[in-house]
Amino acid sequence: MANNNNFSEAVILGRTGLSVGRLGIGASYGVPADAIEMAFERGVNYLYWGSKRKDAMAEGIRRVIARNRENAVIVVNGFIPFGFRYRQIVESSLRMLGTDYIDIFLIAFHPSPPGRSQIASLLKMKDEGKIRILGLSSHNRRLYPIMEKDEIIDVFHVRYSAAHRGAEKDVFPHLPDENGPGIVAFTATRWGKLLKDSWMPPGEPTPTAAHCYRFALSHPSVHVCMTGPSDRKQMEHALAVLDQGPLDPDEMAWMHRIGDHIYKKRMKQL
Repeated sequence: MANNNNFSEAVILGRTGLSVGRLGIGASYGVPADAIEMAFERGVNYLYWGSKRKDAMAEGIRRVIARNRENAVIVVNGFIPFGFRYRQIVESSLRMLGTDYIDIFLIAFHPSPPGRSQIASLLKMKDEGKIRILGLSSHNRRLYPIMEKDEIIDVFHVRYSAAHRGAEKDVFPHLPDENGPGIVAFTATRWGKLLKDSWMPPGEPTPTAAHCYRFALSHPSVHVCMTGPSDRKQMEHALAVLDQGPLDPDEMAWMHRIGDHIYKKRMKQL
């Protein structure tokens, strides 16, 4: 379980033993390198070289690594369901980021248990010291408890927001409190829907991204919440979360009302 009372303090990412800040930074939105350095100074060390890899993110990671590789947690993902392609992704990322190893390799958005060749390739790279830890992300919530049984995967990226609270039923209660996996929440803003006036129920104010991050981090199972800043100002807005702490009961009820409204509205469109 994470400490959800003080977001400015680092936590241990489950059984990985890694010390992480409560926010992660994604590569897909264009955050500049100097904003990554600023965040790292505030303890934000979970740096996700993810789906849409931007040059600025790579530069920011290289700068952080040059200053303090030991405290940086570099995450790289791979979508390809073939083990040999994972090696290509890992080795190209090592060259691009200027590091000898990747802290977490994330098997990305996998709908079912990874195949033997996938796992074998990744475990071989672990033995070689190129990868330290394996992670998994999926939209299939029921996959996480299945994968937990083998304890090969030590970090789970879980979709979790006020509008998608299924993890509270299907994931979090089925993972161990002690020596469990690290839990990283993604899509905290529900791909921006939680930030749009047009998606709000009548009479309700619109949340900010900070409200969405605080919602995810307020759950005791969540160690890290991913952010997607596109500029320095958005990064500063996200960093304010570290000082604000968890949502109070009234704020939580408000986020639930908005989340329920968005979920129902989305379902009607399907």
